[in-house]
Amino acid sequence: MDLSRRHLNTLIAGLPMAGALPEALAQSRKDNVTIAMVLEPPGLDPTTAPSAAIGEIVHYNVFEGLTKINVDGAVTPLLAETWGHTPDGKTYTFKLRKGVKFSDGSALTAETVKFSFERAKAPGSTNKAKKAVFDNISSVVAHDEHTVILVLDKADSTLPFRLGENTAVILHPNSAATAATKPVGTGPYKLENWAKGSAVTLVKWDGHRDAAKVKIKKATFRFINDPAAQVAALLAGDIDGMPRFGALTALKQFQGDKRFTVEVGSTAGKGVLAINNRKAPLNDVRVRRAITHAIDRKAFIDGAQEGLGKPIGSHFAPTDIGYQDLTGMYPHNPDKARALLKEAGINGPLNLTLTLPPPAYARKGGEIIAAQLAKVGINAKIENVEWAQWLSGPFKGNFDLTIINHVEPLDYATAYADPNYYFGYDSAKFRGLVSTLAATSNGQEKARLWREIQRQLAEDAVNAWIWNPAQVAVFRKGLKGLWNSSPIFANDMAAVSWG
Repeated sequence: MDLSRRHLNTLIAGLPMAGALPEALAQSRKDNVTIAMVLEPPGLDPTTAPSAAIGEIVHYNVFEGLTKINVDGAVTPLLAETWGHTPDGKTYTFKLRKGVKFSDGSALTAETVKFSFERAKAPGSTNKAKKAVFDNISSVVAHDEHTVILVLDKADSTLPFRLGENTAVILHPNSAATAATKPVGTGPYKLENWAKGSAVTLVKWDGHRDAAKVKIKKATFRFINDPAAQVAALLAGDIDGMPRFGALTALKQFQGDKRFTVEVGSTAGKGVLAINNRKAPLNDVRVRRAITHAIDRKAFIDGAQEGLGKPIGSHFAPTDIGYQDLTGMYPHNPDKARALLKEAGINGPLNLTLTLPPPAYARKGGEIIAAQLAKVGINAKIENVEWAQWLSGPFKGNFDLTIINHVEPLDYATAYADPNYYFGYDSAKFRGLVSTLAATSNGQEKARLWREIQRQLAEDAVNAWIWNPAQVAVFRKGLKGLWNSSPIFANDMAAVSWG
């Protein structure tokens, strides 16, 4: 249940304020950190499940990829020291670091990379990037022990970035099958414990190649999806920070508390009211356009996000290459929405179900969206579900409407070129644009196609795009290195330390 601002402020007022954290607690945490996350992941293998919460725990900490996406979005070497490609952009050669080990002692070799990528593209693979990335790899060649050659069907200039996402981390054949519960990687941490429903604890792996640089010996990720509980945990000292803070109504409280640092950064997120394009009457573009016209983006951002976000009109974030602002295509216009519904043959109330996962943006934002839809004759019955229910329901295509933040950058191909994806968009024209873009190496032509892709999605009103969320990080003074932006969802704990 969502808490009102008055309820939340009352709770905050009763909690200890500046100077209340015992010195003994501060001293005990010189080499360990406890941070909070909204959602608990369904498993710990990011190559087989879509939940972004998996990457928040294991990416860069337990598992590593050939490349690394940094907090500023820049791509740098990780397991690959160098890479290059042929002039046609269809063949990439990666030189691996030598002497890299998995935490069980297994060696990283070109054959390990070959195994990981072939596993990702194999029939039956549930890797979220299978279609967008791995199916485009026609062959993986272990040229020698430390050289991997990837041959692509179509040129892909974004490949180094894609291989830095958590879907492309490298697993070893000896441990890949149990990675969801017993992850073994090349990263600086190992799994110590997973207390289901509560927390995951990682411990520093002393055998890591850069172990001497890692200051935090123990990193605990606690799952707290209730905004008031997030506030209480921070103020009581139960957690040291929350990189993606959800209790935005309490933000001013922390900004005025000298014990804490508050940073506001950017994300690659696309917050949407997702629409099931398979179901009548939602399969009528006029109905989907009506839904979009019914939504007041600014009211949503102000009411559900405390004004921290930017309106968007298609499936690109302002930080994405080729972004264009298309919010003007569907301005808030209830009269237009009602006219479109009537044109589509809907003369009475349209009854739909609005399924909401646990994050505050969905639960609080869902109330706002339902009220806006009601004004144009759409009765959206709210159904609150837990994350596992959302994954087995809406994410499998069983829904009318749902609110979700798509956090992956440049995921237009994954989400919209696959008719089997959960909202069921099936457009040969759109798939043609994506295919043409994939085969294009000219920079100007790419920019033009990115604009066309965004406009095509908006014209078809596949979903109602609402906002690009800001990232709000709240953490104790002295804690250094937590990401204040999210080009991808990760917490690079090897970069964290106490000042």
